[in-house]
Amino acid sequence: MKTIAQSSSMALLAILFIFSSCSNKQQGSNPMMGGQVAEYLVQEVTPQNITLYQNFPATLEGEQTVEIRPRVAGYIEKIFVDEGDYVKKGQLLFQINANDIRAQVRSAEAQIKVAESQVATAKIELEKTKPLVEKNIVSEFQLESVKTNLQSAEAQLAQAQANLANAKANLEYTMITSPTNGIIGTFPYRVGSLVSSSVTQPLTTVSNTASMRAYFSINEKVFLQMTKDLQGKNMREKLANLPEVELILSDKSTYSEKGKIEIASGIVDSQTGAINMRASFPNTEGNLRSGGSGNIRLPEYHKNVLLVPQPASYEIQEKHFVYVLNSENKVVNTEIQVIAGDLKDVFVVTSGLNAGDKIVVEGINTLRDGMEIKPKLAEQQAVAENNQASDN
Repeated sequence: MKTIAQSSSMALLAILFIFSSCSNKQQGSNPMMGGQVAEYLVQEVTPQNITLYQNFPATLEGEQTVEIRPRVAGYIEKIFVDEGDYVKKGQLLFQINANDIRAQVRSAEAQIKVAESQVATAKIELEKTKPLVEKNIVSEFQLESVKTNLQSAEAQLAQAQANLANAKANLEYTMITSPTNGIIGTFPYRVGSLVSSSVTQPLTTVSNTASMRAYFSINEKVFLQMTKDLQGKNMREKLANLPEVELILSDKSTYSEKGKIEIASGIVDSQTGAINMRASFPNTEGNLRSGGSGNIRLPEYHKNVLLVPQPASYEIQEKHFVYVLNSENKVVNTEIQVIAGDLKDVFVVTSGLNAGDKIVVEGINTLRDGMEIKPKLAEQQAVAENNQASDN
């Protein structure tokens, strides 16, 4: 009897072992579903058009910023504008005390009268000497001496006239006007300050901000990608064919006017590998100021590209992968090349997928290569809505 019992126990253990092995094999197909094939949401990728944006830090400068400096020495007598005022070309800004220069004008006028008198005297002497020479009363040498005296007097008159013109010009320089339309800067000097052409700081600045220039730098690789397919005989013509750019202000708002990229430097910075560029924006309302900052938002158009939701991919050592469904409803771990751009939830795929491929878009952390699933097709619209939301 003991032998029969032992045999029965061994047989029972063998049956349990076989059952356990079969059960483990079935569960291995999907441990989450107890042997049943699990259902996963899949997405068919189809070509779409999309716009990516790249942001580049920029500094703002007016179209023209002019330093206002005195050309004559003197005390500031009057200031006719205030800091931050908008002024027009020719508008009076400062008046420098002109008492000394008026005295110079009067002195130059007096010198002219003296010189004119000397010229008149020399002319009379010449008229008197000519007939005497003809009658051989005086020598030819004396006539030449009289002529020389007249030329000297005329030269002194010309010098006096130049001194007067210079004095009058200096008198005009005491009234300092704006050379352009623009915004007045700060005043380091006030009424009563002694200034001259050698002062270290200008009296103020005038910034013509009717058109603002945004200076920024982009990577050489980005520049080549941006310009390689543009039409044009030279770089300026190619840049003219670039799409308009946006300006993101320091408060994260978007400036109401769009701008155009105008120039790109011909030198690549050897240390940073960057190229300096300039975009121009209209500033009709005067909201932009010189010295401001922001970001240039550069659009990049992509046609007929494949999009995948970012949650449908995973990253290993800076490489991106998705699970592609094959004809046997098994998933294949596939590496893809992507462009993230500024999209929040979508990747642009540059290689690794073909139009019509189906990828798993949910629960990818429970998948493994070669695993069989039950696909549930999701609509492509989900990706389109995702993309639209990321653009806003």
